[in-house]
Amino acid sequence: MPIKELQEARNIRVGIKQSTRALMEDRVLKVFIAENADQHVIRRIVEMAQGKHVEIIRVPTMRDIGQACQIDVGAATAVIIKD
Repeated sequence: MPIKELQEARNIRVGIKQSTRALMEDRVLKVFIAENADQHVIRRIVEMAQGKHVEIIRVPTMRDIGQACQIDVGAATAVIIKD
């Protein structure tokens, strides 16, 4: 299950702002995006990831991403950072 990779990752960033910043700095290995997030919120992340040829992994819910990142709220996006 792809979400397990996010759970086990040592270096992650959670949320739109942190994911965007990491993508702009070319530091991202994989992007996790919640399918139930508002499309206008995640559109820029998707476009940036595609433009930089970063793998995008779709996760069913924002809650799934939040739980995988061990936070108490849902998150629209999370990224695994290059070491």
